[in-house]
Amino acid sequence: MSAHAPVPAPAPASTSVSTPLSTPAPLVVGFDLDMTLIDSRPGIRACYVTLAERTGAHIDADLVVSRLGPPVEDEMAHWFPADKVAEMAALYRKLYPAYAVEGTLALPGAAEAIDAVHAAGGRAIVVTAKHEPNAKLHMEHLRLTPDVVVGDLWAERKAEALKEYGAHVYVGDHVGDVRGARTAGALSVGVTTGPCGAEELRTAGADVVITDLLAFPGWLSAYLADAPEAADPSLA
Repeated sequence: MSAHAPVPAPAPASTSVSTPLSTPAPLVVGFDLDMTLIDSRPGIRACYVTLAERTGAHIDADLVVSRLGPPVEDEMAHWFPADKVAEMAALYRKLYPAYAVEGTLALPGAAEAIDAVHAAGGRAIVVTAKHEPNAKLHMEHLRLTPDVVVGDLWAERKAEALKEYGAHVYVGDHVGDVRGARTAGALSVGVTTGPCGAEELRTAGADVVITDLLAFPGWLSAYLADAPEAADPSLA
């Protein structure tokens, strides 16, 4: 070798960095509240009857409870002038704990549906148009145990909470719930315990329609068996 030949540089040390494995996010299932988890018609009817008595307004409480789902302001607009809607909605929410909570029942399968999500290692969240403090009162009174309750969101705006919590599935009885699920990119499960029938829910875009929440645990088991990536995004 020539005295002037360059000396080979030492081999560089390895600079590869192992990429840490991502922790799979748990299954998250969202549920609507009125006429999905609970039959709030008796309590809401009592609340509207009281509101009519307090204000002297004509309110057909039976008609009101036949179309539950949208925000209370939407319903108030049917019975009060536009400049009174916000005031009457506030009064209704104030009356609600005393008149609407005791008379409300859990729908068949509600507790079992939440338990099924927990048994699968997931989180159950409630996303509803109902005033959030009143929604939480229902959960406490009926001893339902979702991990999170988010209120005051309707239709497409429900996607805000569904996206925040990473919901894979959203279960609801109204076409507004279907729209919320689709906006969030979640699978929409319609349940026919509310004002919207199976065909209406399918037409709105529901991916699945079940008759009630008693059918939900079996459906969830089959869904997770067919699509494990729903509970483990790293498998997608």
